Amino acid sequence: MKFTDQHLKHLNAQFRGIPTSEIIGWALDYARRPVVTTNFGPFSSSILHAVTEIKRDVPVIWCDTGYNTKATYEHAEEVINSLELNMKIYVPRQTRARRDVIMGIPDIDDPRHKEFTWQVKLEPFKRAIEEHQPDVWFTNIRKGQTAYRDTLDILSLSKEGILKVSPFYHFNDTQLTAYLKQYNLNNERDYYDPTKVLQHRECGLHL
Repeated sequence: MKFTDQHLKHLNAQFRGIPTSEIIGWALDYARRPVVTTNFGPFSSSILHAVTEIKRDVPVIWCDTGYNTKATYEHAEEVINSLELNMKIYVPRQTRARRDVIMGIPDIDDPRHKEFTWQVKLEPFKRAIEEHQPDVWFTNIRKGQTAYRDTLDILSLSKEGILKVSPFYHFNDTQLTAYLKQYNLNNERDYYDPTKVLQHRECGLHL
């Protein structure tokens, strides 16, 4: 099924305000090869829980840059084990040790930052998409995170034509905190993304 802009606009109007489980259920009925992506950062356990409550074996793609904090790695292990996630982990082709010698972590104004972002996040993600060929991609992007994400909605299309489903798109931090509390899920706020650096900057994965 191909979604037009008008079709997505109509569906987004219908989906706003309905339970996230109904949005996810609708998407899973449509999907043949769904995936969910995560960085195990703030509020990430909400989307992982919500999707796997309905379909336990959905592949969970994690592009591990190698630069996560100790707290994030500990959080990831806890969530992976507690939710029994079907993990598909992708890492850069170059080791962090080698990259530290060659370029380190370039500043966002450094021309090398584009290559750095490609190596640690975009290339592993491209590999993941090529291997899984998803038709539905569950994400935890939300309105208010970046200027670009403010132009999206619950349903949107990726540049590859994949249907992106963001069930928590209209949730604020208070609402997501309540969701985590309701299902006894842990949160992780000691998160660092070297490709974004600034909180409201896109790394390129969703562009």
